[in-house]
This record gives sequence, C-alpha cells and structure tokens, in this order.
Amino acid sequence: MEQMNRKTVLVVICMLAAGICYSCSGKSGREEAFLGTAVLETSVFSETAGETAPPDCCYVHICGEVNAPGVYEVLEGSRIFEVVELAGGYTDRAASDYLNMAETVKDGMKLIVPAVGEEAELEPFGGSYDKKVNLNTATKEELMTLKGIGEARAADIISYRDKHGEFQSVEDIMKVPGIKDAAFQKIKDDIVV
Repeated sequence: MEQMNRKTVLVVICMLAAGICYSCSGKSGREEAFLGTAVLETSVFSETAGETAPPDCCYVHICGEVNAPGVYEVLEGSRIFEVVELAGGYTDRAASDYLNMAETVKDGMKLIVPAVGEEAELEPFGGSYDKKVNLNTATKEELMTLKGIGEARAADIISYRDKHGEFQSVEDIMKVPGIKDAAFQKIKDDIVV
C-alpha cells in the first residue's frame, strides 16, 4: 500500500512538473492551462455565432529612430508605447520625448521618431501621420498604412503601377484587381497622385 502511494505521489509530481515546464515554454498569442495531460486553449468567442471573433486591428507605420522600423498590426485602442515596443524600442539617438507615448493609435497612423536635435525639422506631432499617400511613389510599407490595404494588396498596387505606369487620378486605383468602390471609399481621402 505504501509503495502504491509513493507511485501516485511520484506521478502527480511528474505531471505538475511537466505542466510548469509547458507553461513556461512561451506560447505566444494564447492563454493556456495545463490540466492533467490535457491542454485547454481559450479564445474569444462571438456571442451570436459561437465562432472565434477576430479582434479589431489597425496598421501603424513607425519609422526613424527605432530599432525595427516598419508597419505593425496592433489591436484597435493600442497606445503609442506599445508600437514603439513592437519596433524594438528607441535607438540611442532617439528623441524619446517627441511622441506622446500614452496617445491611442489609429489605423493608417505614421509615427516618426526623430534623432535628438532633429525634432525642430519635423512638423509638430499630430501632423506627421495626416499626410496623404502618393500612389505613384509610395513604398509597399507606406501603402500598407492605408485602411484595408495589407501586404498582398500593396504589392498588387505596385505591380499594377509598374505594368501600366503612373496613376492619373485617385480613382484609377479601382483598376487594381481586388480594389472596388467600397475599398476606394475607405482610402480616397488619404491618397493622392
């Protein structure tokens, strides 16, 4: 009987140790709990359909004195400090007081982090992300700052531009496969030629 209790205790200790090791393995994007030998995953469910509901996301372009400039997908309502963290934080040269780190980001926002001493050369913060995207000169990353334009659609715009030449009007973007009137209405105020 005593030997059986030792085996049971040993099995329970092994299961707990395995659970601790598993939970420390750094599974990102999911909440996980170890329960015996089963892993339970939690996700957000739509109350109406019972399906997984995608969170509302937006795209923010951050450049300048950050370690990994680029376009980042973040949850709607995120703060600037979270985007700076995603971009690997500030470089040693960054004017870290330039941005209001507590400000809420919005879709299509462009954040420019200047070097110390370059702040005066930039527009006051608030205007830096209100500039329009030029369809004829924009990079893929700049196009991705537009509402509803992801990496694939930005590549389609550049491909169309390379094959057919410059866009003559903002409405010409509807000639790009996959961009119809509804998509155009979302971005028309944010683009120029």
